[in-house]
Formats: sequence, C-alpha cells, structure tokens
Amino acid sequence: MKPILFRPFVPNRAVPPQILLTWVSVLFIFGNFLQATATVLDMALTLYMWIIIIRALLSWVNPDPYNPIVQFLHRATDPLMDRIRRVLPMSGMGIDFSPIIVIMGIFFLRIFVVQTLSQIAMQMQ
Repeated sequence: MKPILFRPFVPNRAVPPQILLTWVSVLFIFGNFLQATATVLDMALTLYMWIIIIRALLSWVNPDPYNPIVQFLHRATDPLMDRIRRVLPMSGMGIDFSPIIVIMGIFFLRIFVVQTLSQIAMQMQ
C-alpha cells in the first residue's frame, strides 16, 4: 500500500489548530516583510528625490566638475535624466524639465507602489 502524501481538502473537516496557527504566522511574517519593503522603498525614493533636487539647485551655480560630490550627483542622476532628455528635449528657453518629470515619477511611485504594498501588508497582519 502506498503512503498518502497529499490529503485532499474536505470541506466538512475542521482545520487542526496547529496548521491554522502556522498559516497565520506565515501571513503575519509576510505582512511584516511587505511593510518593511514598502518603508525601505519609500526611503530610497525620498533620498533619490532629494538628490535630484540638489542636482537641479547646483545647476543654477557653476560648481566645480571635479568635486567628488558633484561627480556623485551626476553619476547618480544622469542615467535617468538622460533618458528623459532624449524623449523631451530642452525647451527654447533653455529650461531643463527632466528633474520635474523625474520628481513627478517619484511621487507617482510613492503613492501607487509604496501605499499599495503598505495596504496589502496591513491586511495580512
């Protein structure tokens, strides 16, 4: 006789409390993981938004391009801002709208993704 590895679900049967407690624990832990992920993502997006703002403010003055902080700001923001500049070129007035577009995208991600993850996490706890 073969051992039964999988027992089919029977609706009239009560779930043992050990299995129910384990399932609730898994959901609680996964909910906490989602909440932590949402918090870290929110902090990373906020930090990147401030890096974009600082870069935009520094563009109004003529910073030393060999300064390590200025080089970091350019390396951190150029990949995303260059993509936007290719799609949306500078206006005739010489105004670069790419920082504004990036900041609007960050706000969208914070509202849509972070709040969605937080709400799903709250429902799981």
